[in-house]
Amino acid sequence: MATLSDLVILLLGALLALGFYNKDRLLGSSSSSASTTTSGSSAATANGSKPTDSNGNGNAFKGDPRDFVARMKDQKKRLAVFYGSQTGTAEEYATRIAKEAKSRFGVSSLVCDIEEYDFEKLDQVPEDCAIVFCMATYGEGEPTDNAVQFIEMISQDDPEFSEGSTLDGLKYVVFGLGNKTYEQYNVVGRQLDARLTALGATRVGERGEGDDDKSMEEDYLAWKDDMFAALATTLSFEEGASGETPDFVVTEVPNHPIEKVFQGELSSRALLGSKGVHDAKNPYASPVLACRELFTGGDRNCIHLEFDITGSGITYQTGDHVAVWPSNPDVEVERLLAVLGLTSPEKRRMIIQVVSLDPTLAKVPFPTPTTYDAVFRHYLDISAVASRQTLAVLAKYAPSEQAAEFLTRLGTDKQAYHTEVVGGHLRLAEVLQLAAGNDITVMPTAENTTVWNIPFDHVVSDVSRLQPRFYSISSSPKLHPNSIHVTAVILKYESQATDRHPARWVFGLGTNYLLNVKQAANNETTPMISDGQDDVPEHVSAPKYTLEGPRGSYKHDDQLFKVPIHVRRSTFRLPTSPKIPVIMIGPGTGVAPFRGFIQERIALARRSIAKNGPDALADWAPIYLFYGSRDEQDFLYAEEWPAYEAELQGKFKIHVAFSRSGPRKPDGSKIYVQDLLWDQKEVIKSAIVEKRASVYICGDGRNMSKDVEQKLAAMLAESKNGSAAVEGAAEVKSLKERSRLLMDVWS
Repeated sequence: MATLSDLVILLLGALLALGFYNKDRLLGSSSSSASTTTSGSSAATANGSKPTDSNGNGNAFKGDPRDFVARMKDQKKRLAVFYGSQTGTAEEYATRIAKEAKSRFGVSSLVCDIEEYDFEKLDQVPEDCAIVFCMATYGEGEPTDNAVQFIEMISQDDPEFSEGSTLDGLKYVVFGLGNKTYEQYNVVGRQLDARLTALGATRVGERGEGDDDKSMEEDYLAWKDDMFAALATTLSFEEGASGETPDFVVTEVPNHPIEKVFQGELSSRALLGSKGVHDAKNPYASPVLACRELFTGGDRNCIHLEFDITGSGITYQTGDHVAVWPSNPDVEVERLLAVLGLTSPEKRRMIIQVVSLDPTLAKVPFPTPTTYDAVFRHYLDISAVASRQTLAVLAKYAPSEQAAEFLTRLGTDKQAYHTEVVGGHLRLAEVLQLAAGNDITVMPTAENTTVWNIPFDHVVSDVSRLQPRFYSISSSPKLHPNSIHVTAVILKYESQATDRHPARWVFGLGTNYLLNVKQAANNETTPMISDGQDDVPEHVSAPKYTLEGPRGSYKHDDQLFKVPIHVRRSTFRLPTSPKIPVIMIGPGTGVAPFRGFIQERIALARRSIAKNGPDALADWAPIYLFYGSRDEQDFLYAEEWPAYEAELQGKFKIHVAFSRSGPRKPDGSKIYVQDLLWDQKEVIKSAIVEKRASVYICGDGRNMSKDVEQKLAAMLAESKNGSAAVEGAAEVKSLKERSRLLMDVWS
């Protein structure tokens, strides 16, 4: 914890930096204000705003902390931007809207987590202000966890606001975030828009909708300009009223006590090692008890890991998700350090303090003080595809005219960006290297990488925060109360080749981090650089991660590694009674939660038999699992299912489809899980219609889940003597509404 003297020194440093870069305006000089970059750090003014600490404690609002209207008036905010976010994406876009409103119009905004405020005074928003809602749709049409209370309140027949139940005069903007592979695409944003209109509010511009299955970024860019134009007209904003201003002051503080420097920890609790709840701000460094390969052949990997939660206070239920916090691979950390000229040991370990000039607009996305290396290794998502908007902004810092032209073209030409950057899965540092004429296929170093003099506050502002990766838990606490099991197929695919670079292997961040853990724990080799042949330059292959973690806290002894995790609750639950039939459809790693379901039934069966004798399961309903994989080599947990069938005395039945090596249909086409389901349609239809079975679908949301729903609709339509498109679809919808059809799918 920082001492008073530490805070005073940091605040004085920030104020001196502001004074220096404001000296021309303060002294009445007619010359343009200077912005200097020194050693990768920058400091500048923000229209006279007072700097505050990273927690936003400066210029604190003295009123009710949940009264956003009073805060807007007190701090002269024309916009309040609320986000309903599950993984951080909606929060990112909320911040982007606020930043662009500031840069375009000089308008200050309040960026708010929607659960931190009350909305009874929504009818008191001043006429010259507007409310922006960035609302993600989570799961199958559900609001995000932090938006549940607001959605429930606004959806009431007669919501109680401070002066009645209408919102006449309120002006609002909606940007929804969703995924078209889900049936309930962007339903939260759409329903909120309709509800606000019904209550008398007026939408400014068209409702925006971003599709995460294709390009959320392009959807946002296509929507925002018309929205801002409508906002300017409605609220009389003046275009060009503000020049470019930074969001943060970055100051190097080389003499700061090292024990008070964040080196990858996510909170003060983690830094100090204090006890408390393990959550997104304080994940638990869980020892890896076991890890093994599940595929028995081929060129793909799927790994099974077991996380030890003994003594952590973490609990979970069958069907929950575990969040894994990966770090960035070494090669990408080195790449961005090289691009910014920070590769020397002194620079990469340099301690920096990052201060927000307006915490209501832009919060520092990681705890400080920290180091340049830690920022890139643990805090920012430098492995993500570069944003088109960011490329356009950074063109001004190009080291050559050719580099500036290349970046400008990618930032303004949608098709060129999609072909070169999206198709090539190019990260920000890779794009900057290509623009400067560097070879991105070799290990980046200070010698082979051109330096870009980009102020570090731009990097903090423009690169998204690194988020955890979520995995369905594949165990039951009834059998494994002290461990959490994960089943993860390793993401690896080939990018598109372009004129500037060849096709390359692209490695998923989270799963390859876990693969590194498995390889290190089992003393397997993890190559980072291939041994290039005489006529082939050496190139980056499988990524290598620094697994020791901050201060070596993720490694114990030689081969015991820890992974930072926390648990996210789910509604994917078994019926409490074993007398209700259960139908599970989960090809590939979609089988993960169903392994947990079966383990839960095994634990219940053991207790029942111990209490009531060997015939205790006689009146239990059947459990059906429809599982699919490519071939026998990919058959996950193949050795476990027969033992489960035997212990559940035939109440559990598994049906397996091998799409590549298994039998074919009469027309020669492949057999998938939906075909297995159809083969058993009389049994399944009876279980659903007559015995009120619960149905679960887990896995691919782009194709599989839709195909399964179509089969369910077709068989249920037969029971109604109707069509799949009408009566069948209505029955499937009814199952969902009654929580008898639950889905855990992803694209």
